Amino acid sequence: MPSASEARKVVDDGRLFPYERYESRVGELAERYQSTTPIPHVYLQNFLDEAVARAMRSEFPDHDDETWIQYKHINERKSGKHVRAELPDLIGKVVDELNSPEFVSLVSRITGIPGLLADPTIEGGGMHQATSGGYLNMHTDFTMHRAIPNWRRRCNLILYLNDGWDPAWGGCIDFWAPDMSRQVASYPPQLNCAVLFNTPGAPHGFPDPLRCPDNVARKSVQFYYYTADAPPDAAHHATHYMPVPKDGRVKRILIRIDNGMLAIYAWMKRRLGLSDETVSWVLGKLGGRKH
Repeated sequence: MPSASEARKVVDDGRLFPYERYESRVGELAERYQSTTPIPHVYLQNFLDEAVARAMRSEFPDHDDETWIQYKHINERKSGKHVRAELPDLIGKVVDELNSPEFVSLVSRITGIPGLLADPTIEGGGMHQATSGGYLNMHTDFTMHRAIPNWRRRCNLILYLNDGWDPAWGGCIDFWAPDMSRQVASYPPQLNCAVLFNTPGAPHGFPDPLRCPDNVARKSVQFYYYTADAPPDAAHHATHYMPVPKDGRVKRILIRIDNGMLAIYAWMKRRLGLSDETVSWVLGKLGGRKH
C-alpha cells in the first residue's frame, strides 16, 4: 500500500493519470469498447496509479457532511457534490485532469466518438456516494446539457473509490439491454476501477438497496462527455428510470409517477435556470437538510 509521502510525490510530479500505460493499449481498448453490444463499454481495473486512487479515497468527504446534496426520491437514494470549488484538493485536480484535452482525446479514440468535449461545470457529475439502504434504479441518462442547448451527451466515465468493498453488500453497476429484457453486464465498485460507456440509451444503475455497514458508503467520481453537434431545438430527454422484470405493479407505477415529476423539474431547470444547489438552498432555509 502506498504511503502518504508516496502519494504526495505522485501528485507533486504531476502524474495524475498514467497516459503512457494507455497509449500502448488504445487499439485494444477501442476494439473491445466498440465491439461490445448492445452497450459499448469497457471496465478498467487499476485505472489510476494506486497512490493517486488511495489518496483520493482518503480525502473523500464523510457522508455525514452537511454540504452534500441529498437525492432522495422514489428512484434514488444517494448524495452528490458537483461544484468544482467545493471538491477536495486532489479530487479536484484529478477532475481537471480527466477533463483536460489530452484525456478527452484518449476517450475519443477509445470510444470512436469524434469531437468529444468535457463539461467544465461537471453538471450532474463530480462526487457521488450512497450509504446503507441507498440505491439507484435502472435508468437512461439525460440527453442534453442543461445550460448549453447544442451539447449532446455521448459517454460517461465512473471511477470507484471503495477500498475493501464486500460483494455481499451489493452495489455493482448493472447494465441492461435497451429493451430491459436482460442484464448484459455487472461490475463491482472496487477501488481504482472505472467503467466507460456510451450514453444515453444505456440502462444502468444499482437498484437493490445497499447492504453495507452504516459507517461505509459506496463512493464514486463521475464524468460526462458531450459533442456540440445537436441543433439548439433538439429534443431534450430527462433522466428516465425503468423497472426491472422482478419489480411489482406498485413499484412500476411509482417509477412512472416519479419520472413525470423529474421531467417537470428538468424543464424548470432549463427554462428557469434552476439548479440543484438553488433548490437545496431553499430547502435548507426551510429547515431541512439539502435534498
